[in-house]
Amino acid sequence: MITLNHYLIVSALMFMIGVFGMLRRKNLLMLFFSTEILLNAINVGFVAIGSYLGDLNGQMFAFFILAVAASEVAVGVGLLIAWYKRYHTLNLDELQMMKG
Repeated sequence: MITLNHYLIVSALMFMIGVFGMLRRKNLLMLFFSTEILLNAINVGFVAIGSYLGDLNGQMFAFFILAVAASEVAVGVGLLIAWYKRYHTLNLDELQMMKG
């Protein structure tokens, strides 16, 4: 039987993968993917705890997090496309060029 602990362990593992990805990646696209993994890990935790407690608050928070993630992707992908068109790279080391 799958219990709350199983879901929280999966959520914690996903969160650690997302943090590791954010700390180790040099590509902006991979950084966005890692952020999405972090947000999905939080969603798994919220929905699991909400289901365990028998209320819909966890699902409501997960819905709002998905809305924030969708807006982040929309703005982020637009910025990535503009960055790539200008500099022909998505490497984080190239951000030093933006200093004024």
